[in-house]
Amino acid sequence: MDFTLSDEQVLLRDMARDFAERELKPRAARHDREERLDPAVIEQLKDLGFLGLTVPEKYGGGGMSNLDLSIVLEELNRGCASTGVTVSVHNSLVCTPILKFGSDAQKALWLPKLASGQVLGAYCLTEPGSGSDAAALATRAERAGDGWVLSGTKIWVTTGALAGLFIVYARTNPSVSKAKGISAFLVAKETKGLRVGKKELKCGIRGSPANEIELENCRVGPEALLGQVDRGFQVALDTLDGGRIGIASQAVGIGTACLEAALVYSKQRAQFGQPISNFQAVQWKLADMATRLDAARMLVHRAAWLRDRGEPCGKQAAQAKLAASQACNMAADESLQIHGGAGYTDHFEIERLFRDARITEIYEGTSEIQRLVIARSLLA
Repeated sequence: MDFTLSDEQVLLRDMARDFAERELKPRAARHDREERLDPAVIEQLKDLGFLGLTVPEKYGGGGMSNLDLSIVLEELNRGCASTGVTVSVHNSLVCTPILKFGSDAQKALWLPKLASGQVLGAYCLTEPGSGSDAAALATRAERAGDGWVLSGTKIWVTTGALAGLFIVYARTNPSVSKAKGISAFLVAKETKGLRVGKKELKCGIRGSPANEIELENCRVGPEALLGQVDRGFQVALDTLDGGRIGIASQAVGIGTACLEAALVYSKQRAQFGQPISNFQAVQWKLADMATRLDAARMLVHRAAWLRDRGEPCGKQAAQAKLAASQACNMAADESLQIHGGAGYTDHFEIERLFRDARITEIYEGTSEIQRLVIARSLLA
């Protein structure tokens, strides 16, 4: 197996890295403080084509692979995790399911708008009563003529305040087992009955808004159904495989930023007459951080490679998400420890990185859920 990136992937990585260093890293603290992304950053993401990376060229996208997307996401998240998760959700949780499950008309209508950034996408699965048990959702979609009426509340909707299109999962058949009676719908922001609710004040990734989305007698036509009636949970599971690869890529990026911050600080900080990087205790922390992040990166690239080949990757995506999120949080914790008391203040970026890292073990499936996915695959 060749672990070397192609020449095109190296160019793509370097472009994303340069953008993250020049534009994202200097803005990351402000994004966190102001709890919003600089609109200029969103315009730059459009111009660079990062909002349509895996969308086919005939729809205005880059026609790139999931591995290419993972490479870009790692670099963006090294600079700003709030920007990185916005790009991840838009590509992996919105563009991909439309491409895989949408009708020709849905693809022609939405993919050009999503790829160009004219419209940002959001994913509405989690509810107040259903998190890890996603199939327990209570949002309803009832027949109304040839269309549907949606009612319910979604929470933790990333990019909710900015999105123009929402993929909404709702129960269409309450008489069958909970995972079998769910359907997915494409709902435009301007649809009557859809309302963007409160924004959550989060511990980290504060520049990325997470909102409640309220649906009250929200009427959509038959063209809004994504995939087949009552088969929406299969859409959700397939989509989450890609989403987990995206968040695993984010975790590697945040963790790498933590390692880099620790390297810089340990060379500058002197104690007992020498840089603390000379001390074996610090060197071992750096070595462990680098090793676990490299291992996680390999798992991420394997999962993305399998998804690109159309092969089953549920277990591999879960392994990548589990390992990368744990490596990220370990790197954040050790980097802050190397910074000492100074790292517990906002004088250094590790304070923000430490907060940003924590969510990677929670969203797109908690670490506990990833272990269940892996174990069930082993026992099947």
